[in-house]
Amino acid sequence: MRIYFELFWIFFKIGAFTLGGGYAMVPLIQNEIVDKKKWIEKEEFISLLALAQSAPGVLAINMAVFAGFKIKKYLGMFVTVLGAVLPAFLVIWLLASLFSNFQDNIYVIKAFKAIRPMVAALIGASVYTIGKQAGINKITVFIVLAIAISVSYFKFPPILIIISGAVAGNVWMIFQKGEK
Repeated sequence: MRIYFELFWIFFKIGAFTLGGGYAMVPLIQNEIVDKKKWIEKEEFISLLALAQSAPGVLAINMAVFAGFKIKKYLGMFVTVLGAVLPAFLVIWLLASLFSNFQDNIYVIKAFKAIRPMVAALIGASVYTIGKQAGINKITVFIVLAIAISVSYFKFPPILIIISGAVAGNVWMIFQKGEK
């Protein structure tokens, strides 16, 4: 029973004190469930992250779903999702009830503008950390840039890139297994 409280509390804390959404939460989730608790191996965590990014929906919730399920199946999944969602729900509920009174306040406007660079820095740190662990190299950077250029300048349909990437990844994995 204690593990369920720990799972809830970990995702509640991360949900409550992380600004910037899912990517800002990733290193914190990794620190808690991989480094400190050792419930999931690093390689497994990267796989869960890739799966969470591929699934439709919000990354933070997807990470909570996959991590909770991996650690303690359905009840673990329920507890981690509740922990991740509850802080945002409570904050939004509170802000919605108070915001109309303060939305034009100069200090509130300045506070939200001040938060923007911090959120960008958190997301940048997350990308850097995950990139190091995922084995990013010159070839993978080239692929990402080629895709970004294809989509933005040549209007190449993103769905075709996703399908091509899935096929190429599976062919690559089959090729790698064949060499072993």
